[in-house]
Amino acid sequence: MLSRTLAIGFILTSGAFAQMSSFPKPQYFRETLFRKPEAKVELRDPVRLRDFVVGDKLELSLKNYIALVMANNTNIQIQMLSVETPKNAIQRAMGVWDPTARASFGSTRTKSAPSSALEGAQSVASSLSQPFSATVNQTLDTGTSYQAGYNATKQVSNSSFSTYNPSLSSNLSMQLTQPLLRGRGRYVNRLNLMTARSNLRVSEYNLRQTLTNLVQTAENAYWAVIQARENLKVAEGSRDVASQFLDYMQKQLDLGALSPLDIYNPKQSLAAADLTVANARFTLLTAEDSLRMQIGADLDPDVRKLPLVLTETVDIANVDALRFDSEQVVSKALTIRPDLKANATTLDADDLRIASAKNGLLPQLNLVGQYQTQGRGGVYYQRTGLGSEAVVSQIPGGFGDALGQMFGFGYPVYGASLQLTLPIRSHTAAMDMADALVTKKRDALTLRQTQQTVRLQVLQAVTNVNGAIEQLKLARTQQEFAQLNLDAMNRKYELGTELQTNVIRAQQDLTSAQQRGAAAGLIAAQPDHAVDPDRRTARRARHHRPVGLAGELLPPAGAL
Repeated sequence: MLSRTLAIGFILTSGAFAQMSSFPKPQYFRETLFRKPEAKVELRDPVRLRDFVVGDKLELSLKNYIALVMANNTNIQIQMLSVETPKNAIQRAMGVWDPTARASFGSTRTKSAPSSALEGAQSVASSLSQPFSATVNQTLDTGTSYQAGYNATKQVSNSSFSTYNPSLSSNLSMQLTQPLLRGRGRYVNRLNLMTARSNLRVSEYNLRQTLTNLVQTAENAYWAVIQARENLKVAEGSRDVASQFLDYMQKQLDLGALSPLDIYNPKQSLAAADLTVANARFTLLTAEDSLRMQIGADLDPDVRKLPLVLTETVDIANVDALRFDSEQVVSKALTIRPDLKANATTLDADDLRIASAKNGLLPQLNLVGQYQTQGRGGVYYQRTGLGSEAVVSQIPGGFGDALGQMFGFGYPVYGASLQLTLPIRSHTAAMDMADALVTKKRDALTLRQTQQTVRLQVLQAVTNVNGAIEQLKLARTQQEFAQLNLDAMNRKYELGTELQTNVIRAQQDLTSAQQRGAAAGLIAAQPDHAVDPDRRTARRARHHRPVGLAGELLPPAGAL
C-alpha cells in the first residue's frame, strides 16, 4: 500500500517537472545533480595576423587593421560580454512563471501507556502514521495561479476500537486564484519581462557606442603611427639637407675659402637634426608598440617582431571633396548615434516602470476557487451489539478502495471566496510612483542633454576638419615657398651674397612647413567619427596609394 502511495506521488511530481525542457530525460539528472560547472576559461590566440604578413613585414591597410582590432582587441572582447547579463535578466524575469513541485513523506511511530480502562489489559498503546503529500503550483502570465495537491495517509494502531486499522486516506485537491484588480492581465504581469528586454536593447546600444569609441581609439593609434612616420620622414629630410650643407661647407673649408670658425654653426645644425631624428624614431617605436597591442600582435611572439607597413597616407588628391555640411552631418548623427537610441529606449522602460508602480497602487482583490475529492480505505471492523455480546466482523480492504472513492468523486469539497486587501495608506506604492515619474523626467532631460552634446561634438568636429583642409592648402603653399626660399638662399650663398645663418634658418623654415603640412593632412585624412560615423564619405574622398620612399615629402637631393 505504501508503495502505491509513493507511486501516485511520484507520478504527480513528474507531471510538474515534465514542463521543464530536460525532465524526465536522463540528462536532467546529469545537468542538475552530477554535472560540474565549467569553471575553466580558455582564451583563444589572436587570429588572422599571418594573413597580412608580406615577406618579412606586417602590411596593414586601415580596413584590414580595423578588422584585426575587432577580432583580437582584448578591450573589445571584454565589452562584448557586457550584454550577457541583460540577456540572463530576461530569463530571470521569466522565473516567476516557473512551476514548482514539492513532495514529502514521513513516518512516525508512537508508543504510550494506556490512558483509559476501556483499553483493557494492554500495557502499551502503539500507533504508526505515514503521511505523504505532493503539490504543484505555478503562476501564469495572466496572473492566474493554480495549486494541485495530493495527500495520502496511512495510520496503524493496536487499538481494538479503531473502525479502520490500518486506515488509508487519499485526497486530491485543486485551487485557482485569479486577481481581479492588482496584477490582472498579461500586460501587467509581463512588465518585468518587457523591462528586461528594454534594458537589453539599452545595453546593446551602449555596447555599440563603447565599441565605436574603442574603434576610434584604435584608429587613432593607427594614425599616430602614420604621424610619427611622417615626422620621421621630415626629420630625416631635414637631416639630409643639413648634412649636404655641412659637406658643402667642409669642402669650402678644405679649399681655404672658409674660416675654421664658420664650420661650427653647420655642425650644430646637423647635431640638432640628428637629435630630432632620434626622438622621432623613438616616438615611432612607441606608437608601433601601441598599435601592436590594439590588434593583439603583442601576444604572438613571431608576429610582434615583424616591422609594420601601413598603407594609408596623409597625401590627399582632392582636398575639396572632404568638406562637410554641418546641418546634414548633425541630422545624420542624431539619427544613428547609439547613445541617443539608448536614451530613447530608456524612456520606454520608464513607461513600463510607471505602469508597474500604478499597478502597485491598486487594491488586491482575488477570486479563489477550490475543489477537493477524498476517499478512505483499509481493513474495516464492523461491530454489532454492545459490551461482551458485541460481534466484530472484519471486512478486508486496501488502498484501492481509497483511490476508488477519491476518483469516484462521491465525497467532494468545493467552494469559492473573494479576498480583498485594501491599502488604506501605502507610502511605499505612492513613493514608487513618484520615483518612476522623477526618473522619466530625468531621463527625458538626459536625452535632451545628449542631443545637445552630440550637436556640439559634430559642429566642433566639422569645424576642425574644414579648418584642417584650409590649413592643409595654406601649408602646401607655404611649403612650396619655403622650398623656393631655401633654393634661393643656397644659390645666393654660393655667389657669396648671403650668410650661412640665413641658409640654416631657411632650412628650419622648410622643416616647420613640412611638419605643419603633415599635421594638417593627418587631420583631414582621418575625420572624426562624430563627423562621419560610418566613414564612407572619407573613404570615397581619400586617395589611397602605397607608402612612398623616405624622401617623398622632402626637397630634392640636388637642391644644394
